[in-house]
Amino acid sequence: MQRVRYLKQGIKYLLLYLVGASSYYLLETLWRGYSHLSMFILGGLCFLLIGLIGEHYFKSHRHLIKQMLISSLIITILELAFGLVVNVRMGLGVWDYTSLRFNFMGQISLIFTVFWFFLSLPAIFFYDYMRYWLFGEERPGYKLI
Repeated sequence: MQRVRYLKQGIKYLLLYLVGASSYYLLETLWRGYSHLSMFILGGLCFLLIGLIGEHYFKSHRHLIKQMLISSLIITILELAFGLVVNVRMGLGVWDYTSLRFNFMGQISLIFTVFWFFLSLPAIFFYDYMRYWLFGEERPGYKLI
């Protein structure tokens, strides 16, 4: 019985990860005209963590602004980590923010942190409603603050 529950949870999170990864890859391809496998991996991880924050930290009511702030920080931290590995260590040059103001090592930029803040809102809704529609979980409820 317990194994079945863990299997269902694993399938749920794998599906959510793949949807987030595919969505981000597609969004970036539409925006820049191309993407990279590392963005598929990073996008899925970001989407899953954004959703898990809401699922476990903001259980009863989603404080959207707080969740968006935390989400943008998580995305920025992951972007820095991936950038240091993919762009600096491996030299793949997937992105380069050196021309942007307020950048750090060309891997993250305050400008994109603000962008991630706003982009996290549809990701939060998408994740929550996927759980509701596909897995029959609780209907999401939100508070602005």
